[in-house]
Amino acid sequence: MPDESAFEAAFDTIVRAVETGRDGIAVPAELLVEKEGEPEKPPAQSLYAQILTMGVHEKIKLAMRGNKDARTILIRDPIRLIRRCVLQNPRISDGEVIALARNRSADEELLRMINDKREWVRNYQVRHALATNPKTALPIALRHVASLSEKDLRFIAKSKNVPHGVAIQARRLLLSAGKEA
Repeated sequence: MPDESAFEAAFDTIVRAVETGRDGIAVPAELLVEKEGEPEKPPAQSLYAQILTMGVHEKIKLAMRGNKDARTILIRDPIRLIRRCVLQNPRISDGEVIALARNRSADEELLRMINDKREWVRNYQVRHALATNPKTALPIALRHVASLSEKDLRFIAKSKNVPHGVAIQARRLLLSAGKEA
């Protein structure tokens, strides 16, 4: 795995250049356009194979500007900075964010980034996913448990698939509301 600290220093410069359009980094144009459901001819090389052969700068640009297929592949990239750029893509949908928040293999930093963006946390499904994901930091998960419905609290209180502290908090909230878990 490449040394991430070597990329960390130049990361902000690359991101600013991509955002302003003065980066000079070439990526295939078809990966920058969202597909509208129209059938198309299969690519000569698979998208995954194309992304594997890209350099870090190209992957960062693709993460920040790419279509859904590219974002889906890049969110699993071993380089943390590239995963972070996917969440900075202005075209990322609520459905993608919900799927990422539910993903039990997502790293804690991505879950923190989701939590930090107000427009995503307004979505009930995102709050529910953050509260029940074992990789979410406990203070963040506990904050979101308090905003869940009684039905979901009952489920969480009995579930063995959530962190123990979250299940205890769900039980406490149910008991304080006068309802049993």
